[in-house]
Amino acid sequence: TSPSCRHYASGFSLQPSKVVVGVSSQSRTKLEVATGLDFGNDSILPTPWGESNTDSISLADMEDPKVGVLLLNLGGPETGKDVEGFLYNLFADPDIIRLPPLLSPLQSLVALLISKRRAPKSREAYDSIGGGSPILQYTRAQGDLMVKSLKDRYGIEAKTYIGMRYWYPFTEEALDQIQEDGINALVILPLYPQFSISTSGSSLRVLQEEFAKKSDLYGPQKMFHTVIPSWYDRPGYVKSVANLIQKELDSFTPEEIQEGTSDTQPIPKHILFSAHGVPASYIEAGDPYKAQIIDCVERIKALLPTEDEGVKVHLSFQSRVGPVEWLRPYTDDVLPSLGEQGVKNLVVCPISFVSEHIETLEEIDIEYRELALESGITNWRRSPALNTDTTFIDDM
Repeated sequence: TSPSCRHYASGFSLQPSKVVVGVSSQSRTKLEVATGLDFGNDSILPTPWGESNTDSISLADMEDPKVGVLLLNLGGPETGKDVEGFLYNLFADPDIIRLPPLLSPLQSLVALLISKRRAPKSREAYDSIGGGSPILQYTRAQGDLMVKSLKDRYGIEAKTYIGMRYWYPFTEEALDQIQEDGINALVILPLYPQFSISTSGSSLRVLQEEFAKKSDLYGPQKMFHTVIPSWYDRPGYVKSVANLIQKELDSFTPEEIQEGTSDTQPIPKHILFSAHGVPASYIEAGDPYKAQIIDCVERIKALLPTEDEGVKVHLSFQSRVGPVEWLRPYTDDVLPSLGEQGVKNLVVCPISFVSEHIETLEEIDIEYRELALESGITNWRRSPALNTDTTFIDDM
């Protein structure tokens, strides 16, 4: 098997596993029923090796803790040749394409058909941003800077590892390196600020399955580990996003502000938070993603100018796939609506993305920008993803 096919040829178990997420008690029952996941425990694997966890180690018990931070992320094709394999892995994930139970054995076949059909168009999109996704480069840079920040600010010696969900380096590769380095205290950090079944949940599911298969290596007697399931409410994260938006707001010229002010549109500056969408059925099942996005936007909004100060905030969702209903309003519906309302000055913020990749560089910067200009939004700005922003790195 070629390197580009090796991973998705092997696949993962489709059986649900236990992970930790930060969800409200009101939504737990519905979410557990919908996903089969067990929420509300203090470990990614509460007691998968037996009924008792009394022999587990704690950080305080360790004479020489070797600390690692495992960064979980989506991944992306680095070249055009990788695109079809990446798409296969994406659509083979039952947390992304959820088939009825009777059809679940066909998941791999469905993924194969969809990936082959979508690959040419997706390859064109990646070609438009340089031929591949930069997400791995940014994730490596974030990890390197995090190690330096931990050392400089707290004197903590740590190593970072990257486990991508749908392309190299996969989670399994990261775990092999963690074992080789003798890490016995592991912090698991999904690089998704807001939790969703389809992002953090999917990555944690794979991690749990690997832990369960190798309990002799990752069991409670061998390794202390903790999960940070969501962190959208971290003050440093909120502040870093607000700072990047404010910089774009400040870039509008007096002439542009004048152009954006009229009797029908008295507010000269507008912000559109564009979040990655998920199927509406996930939210109905108890996925906390939508509530966390709304809460996150409100926290950022509180640090920005108000409507009385000339700035209005909007929220939309992008990147929907397939015929099912996704979270609304859709970004490609909101942009024409803003144009009809006379909006001229717009800052778009990719709220659920911490690194630049295809959804920011192609979908927002090319497709949505073109749509905005066609809709009469003449002065377009886009705040960058957090990438290696100092405030963001220090908060991590």
